[in-house]
This record gives sequence, structure tokens and C-alpha cells, in this order.
Amino acid sequence: MYSETLNEKITTFETIYKQLQDKLKWKVSDKRTLMVMASTYVLNHQPFQLDQFLDISNYIKRHVGAFSTLQSYQRFTIAAMLDVRFQNPKEKFHQLIDVYDQLIKGDFSRGSFTYIAAMAIMTNSSKKSSYNEQVDRSFIIYKEMKKKHFFLTSSSDYPLAALLSGVNEDINNLMNRVEWLYENLSNMGFKKGNDLQFLTHILTLDSSISPQTLVSRSTHLLDAFKQAGIKIKKMLYPQVGMLALLEDTTDLIDTIRLVTEQMNHIKNFKWTKDFNLIFAINFVISEKIDDNRLLEAGLHTIMEAMMQAQQAVMIASIVGVSAANSSGTN
Repeated sequence: MYSETLNEKITTFETIYKQLQDKLKWKVSDKRTLMVMASTYVLNHQPFQLDQFLDISNYIKRHVGAFSTLQSYQRFTIAAMLDVRFQNPKEKFHQLIDVYDQLIKGDFSRGSFTYIAAMAIMTNSSKKSSYNEQVDRSFIIYKEMKKKHFFLTSSSDYPLAALLSGVNEDINNLMNRVEWLYENLSNMGFKKGNDLQFLTHILTLDSSISPQTLVSRSTHLLDAFKQAGIKIKKMLYPQVGMLALLEDTTDLIDTIRLVTEQMNHIKNFKWTKDFNLIFAINFVISEKIDDNRLLEAGLHTIMEAMMQAQQAVMIASIVGVSAANSSGTN
């Protein structure tokens, strides 16, 4: 049996989900979006206050244009991010719009993924004065991604470019490491595609681990999941990347299996099994983040970025079609 704190996270996750479902069931049609919002509070160790969350959501709605994607359900996911990450979410919302506008003035298209990219830049910048530098680096990194994998790279990769922009390393070195990981992981059984590209970018966020070690760990994890009877679809590659950044995952696979099975038996989540596995892995990883040894090693900051990356890919899988349809609007 897994830890009491992990069990509490699952219970809290379900409780927040039910509150959101009761209040937003006519405004948010995809329950996975509600799951993402609920997990935002659990993974950030922040209490959920429904009135405060709705107040931020309504504030966003009042302060964007009639055709903005934030008039849709995305305002709720943005509200949750602002609520858990900042003491003054309404003020920070206007900064978010400023960063969004900077990204639009560059090469990023209007829409959902640019808002998520702007949030990633804000979260990883200690000072507003550093936003400009990260915005510029995001453009360069995205162009390099596009150059390497033209047909794989799209607006859904904006958040990844934004996260990588916060890594204090030469961009050419970053992208060379990404490409090395991509080719070597594909040679070890990972299927080429956007999900593998996502995995390599996650691994690149921690330059303290050698690429060879990361490939070895990722391959071992893929085999370990298979032996545990857990099928890792391509959409779950980012989870493998997050786990590969942990030094010891020996006892985690069985815990992940147990948590997934528990979530599969919860009435509200029995039809979202792929997502249940994603959240199970995230909840288990969050337990490791709280380990003082990891805090001392500086891994906490890296893993927080991982959670943001995973939140981006979950939102991407939900809003991909609508984002493409709304790319011409603000």
C-alpha cells in the first residue's frame, strides 16, 4: 500500500473535481479539463477555494476581447494556474497578457498554446525584466525545433520552447542534446513523432544528467512498465521522461499501478483510463519531489517545470482541434 499522503492527494483530487463539475458542468464539456484544473491545486499543494477560483475566472472573462480564446473554457485553466502560482493572480493576469502580446508580436500565433507558453515564461522568470530575454529565446528555440522536425513541430510546442528558454545554456548545445536524445531513444524502441520530441525536451531540462544515462533510464522504465502490465502509449512518453529524471524509480512502478487501479474504480474517472495513468504518475512523482534529499539537490525546481510541461501536453491533447480552429482569433 502506498503512503497516506498519496492517498490524501487522490481524495483531494476527487473532491476538487466534484466541486468543479457541479459548478462548471454546463461550461466545460470535457471532464479531462476539470481533471487538469483539480490536479493543478493538488500538485502545487494549494487549497482550493471555489469562490476565489470563480472570481479570478470571471475577472479574466471581463478583461479580454469578445473573440479571445479566454472567453471559452480555457479561462478556467488559466485561472487555476494563476491562483496556485501567484499571491496576486488578478495583477499577474495583466502581466500574462503583456507576455502573450510580446509572443504574438514575434512569431507565435494567437491562441491557447501561446497563453500556456506565456504562463511558463512568467512562472520561470524571477523578475519581469527577464521576460524579454526568455521571449526572444523562445522564438529561437521554436525555430530550431521547426528546422529539425518541420512536420512534427506546431503551435502545441510553444510551451516546450518557453520552458526550454529558461534553461541557462547555449541554445545550440540544448538543441544538439535534444536531437541526440531523439535519435538514440528511437533506436531503443521509442516511436518517432511529436510525443518523442516532447520526451526529449523534458529530458533536456536537466543538463546535470548525461544523455547516455537518460536514454538508459528511459529504456529501463519502458521495460519496467511492460513487465508490470502497463501499456505505455506514445501520449505517455512525457511521463517516462519525468520519471527518468529521478535517480531511483525501483519501487515506483508498482505504486503507480496501484494508484491507477484505484482511480479507474472511481465513478467519475472510469472512462478516462489513459489520463488516470498520467495523473497517477504525476501524483507519485510529487511524493518524490517532497523528499528533502531532492530539495537539497535542486531537483524540486526542475520537477516543477516538468509538471508545467505535463500540464501543457494534457491541455494540448484536449484543445488541439479547437486551437487550430481559433488560430485566427485573439
